Amino acid sequence: MNILIKSATIIDSKSEFHNTTQDVLIENGKITKISNSIENPKNYKEINFENLHISQGWFDSSVSFGEPGYEERETIQNGLKTAGLSGFTSVAVNANSNPVIDSNANITFLNSKANNHAVSLLPIGALTVGSLGTDIAELYDMRSAGAVAFYDYKKSISNPNLMKIALQYASNFDGLVCSFPLENKISGHGVMNENITSTRLGLKGIPALAEELQVARDLFLLEYTGGKLHIPTISTAKSVELIREAKNKKLDVTCSVAIHNLYFSDAVLTDFDTNYKVLPPLRTQPDIDALIAGVKDGTIDMVTTDHTPIDIEEKKIEFDHANYGTIGLESAFGALQSLFTTKKTIEVLTKGKARFGAEIQPIAVGNMANITLFNPDTKYTFSKQNITSKSKNAIFENETLKGHVFGIIANNQKVLKS
Repeated sequence: MNILIKSATIIDSKSEFHNTTQDVLIENGKITKISNSIENPKNYKEINFENLHISQGWFDSSVSFGEPGYEERETIQNGLKTAGLSGFTSVAVNANSNPVIDSNANITFLNSKANNHAVSLLPIGALTVGSLGTDIAELYDMRSAGAVAFYDYKKSISNPNLMKIALQYASNFDGLVCSFPLENKISGHGVMNENITSTRLGLKGIPALAEELQVARDLFLLEYTGGKLHIPTISTAKSVELIREAKNKKLDVTCSVAIHNLYFSDAVLTDFDTNYKVLPPLRTQPDIDALIAGVKDGTIDMVTTDHTPIDIEEKKIEFDHANYGTIGLESAFGALQSLFTTKKTIEVLTKGKARFGAEIQPIAVGNMANITLFNPDTKYTFSKQNITSKSKNAIFENETLKGHVFGIIANNQKVLKS
């Protein structure tokens, strides 16, 4: 694949061309020249979008598709296409399919379905067999097949001894263990944040304590065992504080926050719109302020779309019975640009790569092109017309967002909007 990118502002702190406007020549998928002006005698395809900016390709640490078993929600091929059109060159895909991804063969299946795609699929294996929380899954075998981490998606490990053993075992091969921060006996049958809003609406609440107890427990276990721990999608101010303290102790812990938990508070639930039913639930404005501060000071290592397609039969029903989750790939950049500077947005969209083993290729001559193309300034109202996912359960529908993604160039291929 040969392409000449014209007049692109480079946002890449690892590149000597950071914050400059350059032409970028890509030949056979590799960057061969970066200069103020590059001629095109071989008549390569030129890319020349309005207010074009480029950065290292973005990474998402928590994406769900559906295949195998839930293809009505999303297929791997369309999911990867959606990720590419949304600016992501690599996505870590959760194990919550049917069957659950808990063996070497399952990991191999995911890799085969994603083979030869512009977007790299990084499979996450289940931490326990069937994600049932009873027996540890075949972690080393899955790692050998390409699993980048181990996580029972949205299911907390109630048995602390099992989590202790998982951390100890995975440390033998530098495996990354993920633990969903929720104490089930505290959360009970809650469906939203426990707060004055839940009382007013008559909905059962999930107290912040349910998350914070689990975070504290897992950090104590990590301090005891060593190993590598990732706590996905935290949502409370106290969780940020606990993880900040753990990092000060030099524990090997990272965490993420879902973009929607940075953007919406539980006050939006007054109309019982199930698109706002997510897990962890939307919290309060003080929680949001603490989460945003945690992103800015680096306590929170990465943001995720926590992209979870849910078909209409499981979403457009009574709030109590609707499934948790929202799609988020398509709206990610626009939402983050509404909260942070472009520099910070790109930082948090690329920072998680090293933790999950995603390819890191700065924009430099000699490197393979792994590039996201975007305009950071366009404002628009997010609507169903912006959705390329099979499922349409979008929490950001009708929100005014900032920034337009053109697509990606990666793996010697391009995925660009027409």
